[in-house]
Amino acid sequence: MNTKSIALVACLAATTLVPIHARAEDLVRLGNLKFAHYGAVSYMKEICPRYGIKLEERMFAKGPEILPAIVAGEIDIAALASDGAISGRANGVPIYTVAGFAKGGARMVAQADSGIRTLKDLKGKRVGVTRGGMQELLLMAELEKAGLTWADKPGKDVEIVYLAFADLNQALAAKQIDAMCQSEPQSSQAINKKFGVELLKPYDTPLGEPYRVLVMTEKMYNERKDVAQRTLKCFADATATFIRDPALAEKYVREQMFKNQITSQDFRDAMDNADYTYEVPPAHMDTATAMMQKYGVGRMANPPKAADWVKLDLVQKAEADLKVK
Repeated sequence: MNTKSIALVACLAATTLVPIHARAEDLVRLGNLKFAHYGAVSYMKEICPRYGIKLEERMFAKGPEILPAIVAGEIDIAALASDGAISGRANGVPIYTVAGFAKGGARMVAQADSGIRTLKDLKGKRVGVTRGGMQELLLMAELEKAGLTWADKPGKDVEIVYLAFADLNQALAAKQIDAMCQSEPQSSQAINKKFGVELLKPYDTPLGEPYRVLVMTEKMYNERKDVAQRTLKCFADATATFIRDPALAEKYVREQMFKNQITSQDFRDAMDNADYTYEVPPAHMDTATAMMQKYGVGRMANPPKAADWVKLDLVQKAEADLKVK
C-alpha cells in the first residue's frame, strides 16, 4: 500500500471514530418565556451539545408573540401554555405538541389590604390578567364558577383589566387593580413583598392544573426526525436533571434566567405551585380547546382535535431511553 492509500485509510478511520459531540452540531432555535417553571426548557441549551444539538434560545414577552416567529421560519421549537399552542394550531401555525414540560404555575392574588378573601368578593372590583394567556382562561372559568359576570369595561360584576405579565404586579402594588390572575414567580413575588395575598390557586375547574407544552414545527418533526428525536432526548435529560437536583434548578433559574431579580423564597414558593413534567394528556388539550371556544379565548378559526396534532412518540422514546418518567 502506497503512502497516499495509507493516508486515505487513516483519514476514513478517523472520521468514523469521531464522537457525535465532536461533529458539526445541528442548529435548533427555541422560543421561550421567562417564568420559573420554564427553567428546564431554558437549561436545554446547556446540555444539548452532548446530543449534537446547538440550541439557540430567544426570549419573548408572551406566548402569542412566538407564533409569528414560527410562521416566519425563525423558531423550530417553543415553550407555550397549552392555550397558546391550541390557538396557534387553530389559526394555521404548522406545529405539533410534542411534550408537556410543566403544570400549575398560576395563582389569583388580591391586593393585601383590599379585604378580598373569596371569589364572591371580586364583585365590583377590577381584576388584572394578560390577554390570550392561560391565566385569562383560568380567570374566566373561576368567575363563572362563582356566578360572576365580567367584561373589559364597567357594567358587569367584574371589570377585567388587560396588562402584560410584567405590568400586573406593578398595577397591584399601585392599587390600580384589586386582584390579578398571574403566573409564577411573579405571583409569589407579590405575596412575599407583602402587597398581595393569595386568593386561590385556580385549579378547581374542568381544566384542572394547566399544562405548559413544548411545540415543534411540522417541518422539523417530519423532515428532521433524527434532530427532533435528539432534541426531545435533551429535553427529557434537562427535565430529569432539574427534578433530581432542585438546588441546581434554583441556581440556574435565579441567576441565569432572572439575573438575581427574584429571591430564593420567590423561586421556592413558585415551584411549590408548579411541577416539572414530560408529557401532556391529550384529553387536557381537548378540554382546554372546548373551554377556549366557550369563553372566546384565542379566536380560533378551526379548533383542533388533540388526536390530530399531539404527538408524544418522541418524548416517550426519550423517556424510555433515559429511563425517566
